Amino acid sequence: MTNVAVIGSQWGDEGKGKIVDWLSERADLVVRFQGGHNAGHTLVIDGVEYKLSLLPSGIVRDGKTSVIGNGVVVDPAALLSEIDTLRSQGATITPETFVVSESVTLILPVHQAVDHAREALRGADKIGTTGRGIGPAYEDKVARRAVRLADLADPEALMVKLEALVSFHNIFLKASDAEQADAAAIHASLMEMAPTLLSYAGRSWQVLGDARKANKRILFEGAQGIMLDIDHGTYPFVTSSNTVAGQAATGSGTGPTSVGFVLGITKAYTTRVGSGPFPTEDFGADGDRMGERGREFGTVTGRKRRCGWFDAVMVRQAGLTAGITGMALTKLDVLDGFETLKICVGYELNGETIDYFPADSAAQAAVTPVYEEMPGWSETTYGARSWADLPANAVKYIRRLEELTGIPVALLSTSPERDDTILVRDPFGDQ
Repeated sequence: MTNVAVIGSQWGDEGKGKIVDWLSERADLVVRFQGGHNAGHTLVIDGVEYKLSLLPSGIVRDGKTSVIGNGVVVDPAALLSEIDTLRSQGATITPETFVVSESVTLILPVHQAVDHAREALRGADKIGTTGRGIGPAYEDKVARRAVRLADLADPEALMVKLEALVSFHNIFLKASDAEQADAAAIHASLMEMAPTLLSYAGRSWQVLGDARKANKRILFEGAQGIMLDIDHGTYPFVTSSNTVAGQAATGSGTGPTSVGFVLGITKAYTTRVGSGPFPTEDFGADGDRMGERGREFGTVTGRKRRCGWFDAVMVRQAGLTAGITGMALTKLDVLDGFETLKICVGYELNGETIDYFPADSAAQAAVTPVYEEMPGWSETTYGARSWADLPANAVKYIRRLEELTGIPVALLSTSPERDDTILVRDPFGDQ
């Protein structure tokens, strides 16, 4: 038996929600370790649809402990709102079953104001953030001026920290002709929420340490995808945290040996939200067809996703940087009916063929894909629950993706329904 880290192997939106839910039923603890409420997971359990942005996916299952680790940035109002929404849908959320690391950095209204002002000033060169203050909050964390959850227990010291933080950001807001932040107003709002927030505060490192001693199963739940990683992604069009599996340990307060199987959620084609390079993007009818059939709209933002062909170069590189053990291939059914399928097997750059995704942003924008074509299939893969149910050409396509990426398929998802899953290798090591 081992613990499992679930991460996205592309630009996010790979269908992690269903897979995490499928695994969380068998886990004892589910831990979020990075990102904020810019992540979006949709779960369907017993006919009820839950939309999660910040809370771990195990929160809607009885008998599970859910943890938000120190590597996450938390908007207090958004957290309490999400808790209220899920409770109204029947979820049981108590301080005994839900723990927020006392070390998490808080996202404040000033962070959102700065986020919006920056994107407005960038004009056509926008990064494509969700505008939720994630980036500015992480910046304050690194700059050692952040407000953390534990700070809410000392109102006087909190006010001093807020005044310093707001004074720093108001310099930029004033220069941007944006409304300046009010430290006293933020303080009052935090004090109103503090009793409820502090009831969930705890030491995530201790919770995980106790779980390991008790030989409990831990599921580490990542947000976004590896190609949005602040170090390894398509910088600067990335998120503000590390999304690779190594962050599961750092962002939750445990050692790297606690993370066992690394499951890379991988869409059978490729999508991206917002700005940034996308070598295999298809601007024609095929890309539109993928978007329509895959219902490619962001859970959090509602933004239409850009769609294109599978990029084996990118996923292979993601697998190496993140240490992916096995792949969970999702949305294969979206490709049903395509006469011909394309797979990117390399890039052309300045007259040369390369087999890696370059780090330089200009080179990333300049590469063009080298495609390999495979015959599609006319039969449906929707709802398949065994390899025998899959068309021969679909199996050939899957095997070719494994060859090109060097990552074996551990799970195959064939519809949004959780039972429509083909298990090849159990990430928890039970078989």
